[in-house]
Order: sequence, then C-alpha cells, then structure tokens
Amino acid sequence: MSADPEFSHLVTLADAAHGMTAAFEADADARARIAKRLDLIELTLLAVSAEVRAVAGGIAARGEVRAELVQRCAATGLPVPASLNESFDLRFLRDIDAVAEEEEEVEISGEDCDILPLEGERIDLGEAAVQTLSLGLDPFPRHPDADRILAEKGVLSEEAAGPFAALAKLRGKPAS
Repeated sequence: MSADPEFSHLVTLADAAHGMTAAFEADADARARIAKRLDLIELTLLAVSAEVRAVAGGIAARGEVRAELVQRCAATGLPVPASLNESFDLRFLRDIDAVAEEEEEVEISGEDCDILPLEGERIDLGEAAVQTLSLGLDPFPRHPDADRILAEKGVLSEEAAGPFAALAKLRGKPAS
C-alpha cells in the first residue's frame, strides 16, 4: 500500500466478520491528488461499491470502481475523456509468502492474481480502488482527431512509414 494514500477507506477484520457493504466516493481533494499520481488531466468521479467479508486467513472484497476522467492523448497530448467501470474481486490474506515458499513450483491462476497481503488486521479498500483504477486506464489513449492532426504536422502514419509502404510504392512502378 502507498505510504500516504490519497483515498483511504479502512476495513478491519472485525468489520468484515459478518459481511458488510461499502459504498463511498472520493472528494475533490482526493480526486485531484489521485489525478496527479496517475497523470490524469482530471478525475471528476471515483466511486466504489463493494461487498466485504471475512475469509479463512483474511478479507475478501468484491465490487466495482466507477470513474469519470480525462487522460492525455498519447500522440498529441489533447484531452481524452473516458468513463471507467472496473470490477474487482480481491483477497487480502495473511502469510501468502509462507504459502508460496512451501511449494516448490508456484502456478498462478487467474484467481491468484488478485491476492494481496493482509497487513495487520485491516485493509485499505480506498487504496485498492485507486490501484484498480490505475490498472483499468487505457495505456495509450488516442484523441479522435489525432491522425488528422498528426498528418497536418507532417507525421506519417504507421502504414505510410512502415516497411510495406515502400513495397507498395514499388508495386505500382513498371519494371525496368
């Protein structure tokens, strides 16, 4: 977990013992700090809804992160608005390192990818939501006008600049 989470929402083992529903949103200050951390132009909504329950060795949380945000186009830097709805199913378990050390070979299944260490007697569901958001972001957002803008600036498209473009030009010329 981050040393100074922007959006902390702690849930203890005692809270999760009988199961609980959590629903919360980041305030303007937290959204601004998260936007800076994730290099977003703007984050206008970050909402979390989750069912949290105790499981053997820790806490399970299943739910959804909803966000309204603006990223920078990877090609032009122009704003690219996006809506995000990311589901999560997380297990925060004690001694996950000890379990891994007991087995000579560790095979990771899809379920295992969402296992996190339980630190103490609580989890930070807000920080988990920010991490879920970061994983759901488009790594190369593209503005709808990016190709046109780049062409106007003389930047060749991948098709026009690639190795097959030269072959296509040769195909149209008569053999000498």
